[in-house]
Amino acid sequence: MEPVTLTTERLLLRPLTPDDVNDVLAACQDPEIQRWVPVPAPYERQHAEHFITCLVPDGWRTGTNCTFGVVPRDGGPVMGAVNAHSQTGTWEIGYWTAREHRGRGYTAEAVRAVAHWAFTELGAQRLEWRAEAGNVASRAVAEKTGFVMEGVLRAALLNRDTLRDVWIGALLPSDLGLPGAHPYLPSQEVSGEQCAGGWRGGPGVSAEGLNRPARA
Repeated sequence: MEPVTLTTERLLLRPLTPDDVNDVLAACQDPEIQRWVPVPAPYERQHAEHFITCLVPDGWRTGTNCTFGVVPRDGGPVMGAVNAHSQTGTWEIGYWTAREHRGRGYTAEAVRAVAHWAFTELGAQRLEWRAEAGNVASRAVAEKTGFVMEGVLRAALLNRDTLRDVWIGALLPSDLGLPGAHPYLPSQEVSGEQCAGGWRGGPGVSAEGLNRPARA
């Protein structure tokens, strides 16, 4: 798969290049990113270089991990990254945002654009969001984008040599007003009320933040 570029009202989502190493390196010094995102800690220049020059191109080439650097539409530094990745046929979205660019709606705007692209160009029929339980900032972005919280996966994430619980949510084409390849018949259990083991459209949190990146 060849890398593509997406545009939104305020943002340009483009492939990362070696010129972006300093921006990624600086962003990943943030303790919050190192807490919630499975990146090396300490995060050194070699890690940013490997991410940008090896992992990102390989993901596009194999069509399994499509990573976009998020920059201002009129040009500027990398403010974060969003990806759509699939190892088993189910597409999942991930994102992180540099500390100084949070709280302005940039992440939700970028995630919405990548989700639309995944549904219309990748043929995704379901897009999942996952984050370590407790990452309320990432969850707030997911809910703002339209993801419906579906529950908790126990011991589903190995981070810092410790298994952790994971929140999971999903976005469907219809959530963005898009047609799906197949009709969807929801069960009667799908509602806005809390259910055993998780949530169905629980309350949001007014914050913006991080989720798993494209293996940054």
